[in-house]
Amino acid sequence: MTSNTPDPDLEATSIRPRDRDAIVNSLQAGLVPRRGLQYIQVGRAQEVKAVTEDLDRIADGGSAVRFIIGEYGSGKTFFLNLMRSIALEKQLVTAHADLTPDRRFRSTSGHGRALYQQLARNLATRGTPDGGALRSIVERFIAEANREANTQDVPTEEVIRDRLDDLSELVAGYAFTDVIALYWQGYQENDDELQHAALRWLRGEYGTKTEARKALDKRVPIIDDSNWYEMTKLMARFVNLAGYEGLLINLDEMVNLYKLSHTGARKSNYEKLLSIVNDGLQGQTVGLGFLFAGTPDFLTDSKRGLYSYEALKTRLAESTFASDELVDMSGPVIRLSSLTQEDMFVLLKKLRHVHAGGDPENYVVPDEALEAFMRHCNEQIGAAYFQTPRNTIKEFLSFLSILEQNPGVSWEDLIEDIDVEADADQPTQTEEPESGAEDEGDDLADFEL
Repeated sequence: MTSNTPDPDLEATSIRPRDRDAIVNSLQAGLVPRRGLQYIQVGRAQEVKAVTEDLDRIADGGSAVRFIIGEYGSGKTFFLNLMRSIALEKQLVTAHADLTPDRRFRSTSGHGRALYQQLARNLATRGTPDGGALRSIVERFIAEANREANTQDVPTEEVIRDRLDDLSELVAGYAFTDVIALYWQGYQENDDELQHAALRWLRGEYGTKTEARKALDKRVPIIDDSNWYEMTKLMARFVNLAGYEGLLINLDEMVNLYKLSHTGARKSNYEKLLSIVNDGLQGQTVGLGFLFAGTPDFLTDSKRGLYSYEALKTRLAESTFASDELVDMSGPVIRLSSLTQEDMFVLLKKLRHVHAGGDPENYVVPDEALEAFMRHCNEQIGAAYFQTPRNTIKEFLSFLSILEQNPGVSWEDLIEDIDVEADADQPTQTEEPESGAEDEGDDLADFEL
């Protein structure tokens, strides 16, 4: 057993086996864990504080919009998931999605509806943190309405419609109310098909009005590319009426808008994004916040990025006083600061602790090995090992796993065999094709995960 420098903060941290496995397995695969993020969070206190204040504003009935900007591998997805965890602890509902070739803000081929469907499937609460919380949200609202109806000795549907009356001012508000009432009807009559049909409408799964009318026996509009954002605003109001503090939506891989090869398609998506930004900055939405994650090129490229659209450039322009030394978190853009070498050392200590299941007696390497590992990485890829640390983390956990499974191997002998590469998960820039017809089909250029 290797001796190690005591760390009181870590020694007091117990880690459940399922959290340990989720963290280690995700990071070794180059993915961000869905649970246990608090065990490995380091640095970026100012960024976390700024967005946490946004969450409080959302819970107070306000709105928020933030763009989380960082290089590939710098921790954008980790940051989004961390803020998602904090939002759940604050009793907000969250939803998240990655933009892909088939999911974006606007198109003529159902891609906006597909984005909404993914968000609806990923609705999460503190009690249902892994998604699929839509049914529980609806039933929580109905249960409260039913209790009120019993107290007042009035029909439950009357209370449901009265509580949802404020939604009538929004697009599809009346239809939303009708569908919730139909879910209650299905609940009363033990009609699982009607309940399922109502949930399908709320998830945007009907492709035609005829299909929706047949399932619900009622004429209702369907959720499509033209109204999915309005439906999102309705959902934010609804979760608040159901007893939650608001709705936070995380959208990752925003760079895929930047990679749209068709100028018209890219512009129409930026127009839709502009309407979301305007609503958020002007406080036009109630209890709704958006976090968008993208690369610096996605933001500032004057040819294809958000700065190519003048209205967005104006709203997202950063303070001229901001610099590496002077941080400004008041605007909608947050640039993730790079981790320092000190942050990296703390992170490696936390990863070692997680790998050992929270028991210092199970550490397979001493602090000296962490320092030697950092020196080795610095020699191979320079500062990239801590500024964009995804591959560094993968190799470190593999290093620990090999030592754990081969107790006769010395860490000093093994460390020289570690091959760390700079994160190469960056898209190749393609030339802008000539603009043709205003076709907004599947035109994501050079998409890659």
